[in-house]
Amino acid sequence: MPRRKRLVPEAAPQLDKLKQETANEVGVTLDNYNPNITAKQAGTVGGYMVKKMIQDYQNRVKNQQ
Repeated sequence: MPRRKRLVPEAAPQLDKLKQETANEVGVTLDNYNPNITAKQAGTVGGYMVKKMIQDYQNRVKNQQ
């Protein structure tokens, strides 16, 4: 559960989907909310999510040019 308020609340379902996909890719099990994951696992999932979002943004900018 995020501690901060989302800037775009409508994006919550897409972000949750991205979180689940990313967790599966890195081998972390998230059952909606799993308080038993380590900080390292949570950081790995979050880091890969950011990496994917940056890559997606760069691809969209590249395709606009």
